[in-house]
Amino acid sequence: MEPGVYGFRTNDHSILTIDSIGWQTITSSEYRFAGDNRPDVGHVIFQYTLRGQGHLEFENQRFSLPKGTGFLVRIPSRHCYYYLDNGEPWEILWLNMRGDEANRIWGLAMEQGGPVFRMEASSPVIANLWTIFRQIAGAKMTDKYRLSVSAYEWMLTLLQSSRESGRELNSKSNSVLHQAKQLMKERYASPITLDMLAEQLRINKYYLCRLFQKAEHTSPLSYLRDRRIEAAIAMLRTTNLPIQEVGKRCGFESPSYFGKVFHAYMGLTPTAYREKKLEFPYDAIYYE
Repeated sequence: MEPGVYGFRTNDHSILTIDSIGWQTITSSEYRFAGDNRPDVGHVIFQYTLRGQGHLEFENQRFSLPKGTGFLVRIPSRHCYYYLDNGEPWEILWLNMRGDEANRIWGLAMEQGGPVFRMEASSPVIANLWTIFRQIAGAKMTDKYRLSVSAYEWMLTLLQSSRESGRELNSKSNSVLHQAKQLMKERYASPITLDMLAEQLRINKYYLCRLFQKAEHTSPLSYLRDRRIEAAIAMLRTTNLPIQEVGKRCGFESPSYFGKVFHAYMGLTPTAYREKKLEFPYDAIYYE
């Protein structure tokens, strides 16, 4: 393959699609883009360093962008990325996307990892980006719907990679997390508090909360509530136990609280869920 830049124009802004893609080597310090002074409003840009180094300023933070570093920004926002000529060219691979879905997924990626990503060139994110470049540069793919599928798959790959990166913990933390989750899966029917969990695991409860937030993006008690609702859904469909008994066996001491929480998850009462088998034909639902 040879370096190149390819752009696409369409009046259809209802779908996530690719505006442009490029593989370039930057040698001039005139290469500078500010996110609050561009015409391509509503776009999301990913750029990855193959060689050399660039820089990103994002909301009063400054990041170096050496080899193996990428960033994701949307327009408009308070950012600026640029090249400072230090004698070594900045070789980059980039993708410019547009559409409401691009902005929505950008928001999710930001929540999980921030604007800067560090990843190997062999990672699925970069490998998939090269695949898109080859499809466009070599196979001349121009259909807006195929471009949309490729862009969507790529953004979901980035989102998955960002989530998994956020879950990276050391072996001790992983062990604690596993024990806590196993404990809640086995004892969801029993009264469990955060203090009880921490005492059982012999750790600080605030540390436990940070572990869950980092690895699961939720709290320990929210994780426990998910397991209880999973058990209740299965029990409502596979037994004839009274609703109050189902709630009790799933760790809800108060029938009214059980009904309130169940409605928040399913949008209907436990009784209605049990009766509406045709509209809700699930014997089990899992919250992950």
